[in-house]
Amino acid sequence: MSDEPDSTEQITDDPAAFAQRHAELARGYGGAGDPDDPAMVQAMQMVLHIPKAEPPVRSSLLEAAAAAAVAVCMDPRSGPGGEWEPRYLAWKRSRIRKVARRARGAQWLAAGEVDGVTVEVDGAQARAFVPGPVGDIDTRIRKLQIGGTDLEHDEPGPVDPTLPVLWVNAALEMSVGKAAAQVGHASMLLAGALPLDAVAEWARHGFGCAVRDADPTQWAELVAQVTAGRAVAVRDAGFTEVAPGSMTVIAVPAQA
Repeated sequence: MSDEPDSTEQITDDPAAFAQRHAELARGYGGAGDPDDPAMVQAMQMVLHIPKAEPPVRSSLLEAAAAAAVAVCMDPRSGPGGEWEPRYLAWKRSRIRKVARRARGAQWLAAGEVDGVTVEVDGAQARAFVPGPVGDIDTRIRKLQIGGTDLEHDEPGPVDPTLPVLWVNAALEMSVGKAAAQVGHASMLLAGALPLDAVAEWARHGFGCAVRDADPTQWAELVAQVTAGRAVAVRDAGFTEVAPGSMTVIAVPAQA
């Protein structure tokens, strides 16, 4: 789409500017709390393309959502002096929220006209938008449903060792929309935790990642990696679907 960089190379073509955007992400999130006016609560809206006739594979759709979320954060337009910077920072420096919606047909095409980044993985498409107040969501996004459609769990096979893996806590049985928001959190956390050169390399590959479900045995092993500092975890605030403080996704860096 015309409003987006032609390739991920454009994200890293200015190393100094890229480093500034990474440094902002690495500072962490929140701190400002919620505003008194509920309409001014900040959120990143996401839209998942789920056609009725040929719905996408769940794992591929979640991989697209995760890549799109971090791509918005690392986009030049979100950096110093960029047109998205004020909206991005207002969100990032308050309490982080993401809301995933679904679209098909003309709704999906209209969503592509709103500021954001679209990622496609094996035919599955997701778009993450520039954050803003929940009381001022573009009407093309506001009218899209948040729930109502889910996708069957799939078995995507072995993980490419050159990709980071976002492990979803299968015991929580999250909907595809909730899981999309959580893997979006995970990709951001991982980008902030990784060294600059590793994130630059990841950006050159479109922030590709693998999303897999973790059974209880795998999850226990992953929690141990978090404790050892070898992985990062998303802990949910508990506004929807899961209890406050639930560990929803664990992101493990690429192994090769």
